[in-house]
Parts: sequence; C-alpha cells; structure tokens
Amino acid sequence: MAKREKLVVIGGVAAGMSAASKARRMAPEMDITVFEKSGFVSFGSCGLPYFVGGVIPTHEKLIVRTPEQFAKNNIAVHVHHEVTHIDLGEKKVHVRNFESGAEFEEPFDKLVITTGGHAVKPPIPGIDLPGIFPLRIIEDGLAIRRWIQEKKAQKAVIVGGGYIGLEMAEAFRNLGLQVTVLEMLPQVLPNVDADMAELAQEELLRQQVDLQLEHKVEGFEGKGRVEAVVANGKAFPADIVLLAIGVRPSAKLAEEAGVALGQTGAVAVNERQETNVPGVYAAGDVAEAFHLVLKRPAYIPLGTTANKQGRVAGANVAGGNAKFPGIVGTAVVKVFDLQVARTGLTLAEAKREGLNAEETRIKHHAIGHYMPNPTPLHVKLVYEAGSHRLLGAQMVGQQGAAKRIDVIAAALHAGWTVSDLGKLDLSYAPPFAPVWNPI
Repeated sequence: MAKREKLVVIGGVAAGMSAASKARRMAPEMDITVFEKSGFVSFGSCGLPYFVGGVIPTHEKLIVRTPEQFAKNNIAVHVHHEVTHIDLGEKKVHVRNFESGAEFEEPFDKLVITTGGHAVKPPIPGIDLPGIFPLRIIEDGLAIRRWIQEKKAQKAVIVGGGYIGLEMAEAFRNLGLQVTVLEMLPQVLPNVDADMAELAQEELLRQQVDLQLEHKVEGFEGKGRVEAVVANGKAFPADIVLLAIGVRPSAKLAEEAGVALGQTGAVAVNERQETNVPGVYAAGDVAEAFHLVLKRPAYIPLGTTANKQGRVAGANVAGGNAKFPGIVGTAVVKVFDLQVARTGLTLAEAKREGLNAEETRIKHHAIGHYMPNPTPLHVKLVYEAGSHRLLGAQMVGQQGAAKRIDVIAAALHAGWTVSDLGKLDLSYAPPFAPVWNPI
C-alpha cells in the first residue's frame, strides 16, 4: 500500500482551516493535521468587537466549526498546541501541548504556515500591567468582557485610532463606558485621506468619545492594575486599556526555519502561495499579497484575503494549480453610524509612491433625495493624471458606502479608467440610489 501523504497546517483560523478543508476535498486520502495554539479554530475574529459590545450575545456565535466537526471530515485539529520549531531538513515540526506540557515531533510531506499576525506591543513602561488588552482571538474578547464585569470598569482608554480601535470605541460606549481614544497621528484611520478621516472624527465626537490626536503614549501607571495612560505628559484615567496600534506578521517561526521573508516582513509567496522552500506554503496574515495597483507585494492583513489565500494553498498542496491573483486593499469599517470604506490607493499613498495622482470628491445623496431620511455620501476617486487610470476610492456615509466600494474594487481589478466608471449600468430605485449614482 502506498504511503499516505502527510499535510501539517500551523495555525487554525481563517487561512489554516481554509487550506485544510480545501486539501481534504481534493485529496480524500491525505493525512491532515492542524496545530492551533489558542483554544479555538475557524472563528470570525472580525466579529470580536461586536461580541465585546454585546451586539453578539455569546462567543459561540463567532465559531464557524469546531475541532469535533473537522474530525468528522478526517481533519485532526489540535488546539492549545504550539509549533515551536520547523525542521525543514528532517521534514518535521516540534510541538508543545500547552495543557499537558508534553513536547513531541510531527512529520510532514507538505507544510502550510498560517501563523497569522500579532498585535503590536511596544516596550512602553507599564505595558504589562493587568487591565491592558489586545483583541486578536476569542480569549482576548472573553478576558475583556470578564475584566469589565469584575472590575466594574467605567473608563476605557484605547491606544490607536485604526479599525479595531474605532470599532472598540463603539463597543465600549455600548456598554456605557467613558471612552478616550489616543492616536499619535494627526488623524484617525491612517489608511484614508485626512479629509475623509475628518468625517469619522466628527462622528466620534458626536458619540461623546474623547478623541486626542497627536498624542503619543509614554507609559501606563497603576498599582497592581492599570489606572492611567500617560500621553504628551498628561495622565488619562483608565479602568481598562485596549492596545490597537497595528498588526505585524507572526513570521519568526518561518524565518528561523529558513523560509524567506519579503520586504514587508511577512513571508514571501508566489501566486500559488508557495514559499522559497519546495512543499512549504504560507497564507493569511503571516504572508504578503500582490497588490494589483502597486504591482508589488504588500502587507494588508484582512480576513477575506486570508480565506482566499488559504484555499489556494490547500488546493496546491493537494496537487492542484490554483492561483491567488492579488488584492487592491479593499476594506470597510463601521464607526458608530458611519460606514468608512476604501479601496486601492489614497491620494497620500499614491503620492508617496511617486505617482502623478489627482483626486475628485463629491457629496451626494445615498438614496433618492425625496425619500424619507436621505443621508449624504462622500465619494473620493483617486486617479493618475494624464491616463486617468483609476488608482483608488474612499466613501463615507451612513448609507451605501460599504457595498458601493466593491464596484470600485472590481474596476481596479479590471484596470479601468475613471471614464469607464461613467459608462456603468448601475442599479437605480429611489430607496437604494439616486438616478445619478454617486459613483
């Protein structure tokens, strides 16, 4: 009897379980083992702020599939198991079982690395005080909920004004906490242009969030637990602190094994999700993705990319020839009552890349102006001067931004000009759009 090919997947969230599942569908006889160091696999991490804020009542709602369910498909999933070393020469991984303390080796023929990313944690005095949390995995969300309840927290300080920071500002306000957001830059949401970010800032202030821009955190104070965050020489009282100052690829394990990293610091992969090592693949927040507008690899960690890259890796592990063509950096965030969406490049990003970029911006109704409660939609297109090649777009409004941005994303994938957008046959009915669509 021929030996069954052995696949080991390191990491069991979006990319990892997508890879394992696709490999199983294409190779029913393959031996598949997944190691995940947290206690959960296949969960919607993007829903964590809404779990913390009480919109989602239980963490179980975030779980798509359990290890037991994967076992029924003959995929062995081991939670609380961390891979500590990859031996590419011997084709085996060293694993530590957190629950028993046991350590063992697991051989492989093919390897998929999906170790994800980690929250940035700078060496700031007091940063290890109890009451300071990241938000990446379900255990983080459970710990935040528990801390608020047990400590009867009333004042929350959020360090960082990106996606997670602003989503958590809403979550904390939903729980009745006073919220301060400390952002070291002159604007929140650094991946949109300043004039569009200003709309989000106005919404934060309207929702009684204390927004402090250009405030760099210098330290955390407290006796036995965090009590204040010091920024620009001022102490901001805090019963709980959320660290949301960015994500970095958890690529150390791969790098130490001899897997090449790209210029972004994430694992370098080709369109088949292959690394520089034959038989070793990487996907998700640990890996780079090819940016279709920039025409080079970029690091933009998002769940949509992770799932698609994981599926491509799983197909190729099983003998297929799948390809991941790339990304355009499409994303949307809910800031209380606003939708803030972006795709491609902002004007600031385009200029940093040395592109001769220009912009056009309009304010228009998201629905028919005579309908009840029409709201404005701000739309900005960024394009290349001369060629009019579309480079990106941003949209902010209470209605219509989140899905209209997908039209621009499709146009970027197709390499359209701004003139091409004007020829689109877009849907129209007063409850959904004005006759002149904002796009």
